[in-house]
Amino acid sequence: MELGAVNGIIDKYQAKITSLISILHDIQDQYNFLPEMALRKVASRLQMDLNDLYGVATFYKSFSLVPKGRHSITLCLGTACHVQGGPKILREMKKELAIEPGQTTKDKNFSLEVVNCLGVCAIGPVMVVDGKFYGEMNWVKAKRIVEKIMKKENGGRA
Repeated sequence: MELGAVNGIIDKYQAKITSLISILHDIQDQYNFLPEMALRKVASRLQMDLNDLYGVATFYKSFSLVPKGRHSITLCLGTACHVQGGPKILREMKKELAIEPGQTTKDKNFSLEVVNCLGVCAIGPVMVVDGKFYGEMNWVKAKRIVEKIMKKENGGRA
């Protein structure tokens, strides 16, 4: 994996430890996760202990140490979403994508996550795809959204 962009990202923030979170976000935006070699380079350039850096990277849920898909799907299974059908949506998404929560499809197109609450209980069940919220979700709507993305990824072919 080519990590040439890491030095540029660190330089952008003048190698300041106070910019650590911004540096990590930019690296994740670049590579879709935080590669180990990138974290080693950040620790070295910012003169910080690698264990401390890993502590930050694993504390925040927005960071990932494993490659993520080009499209992220997050399902809410909080109480309101759960009682309104969230588990059924999850079952169908697991079948459709052939992955478990926390995993990425083999083609690196999709990552599936589950959270306990997204804070929009009134429109539950809720699914977030690439940062866009979809409320009053059911498994049929969820499957259509994923199929639409797949069709786009395949140049218009299903």
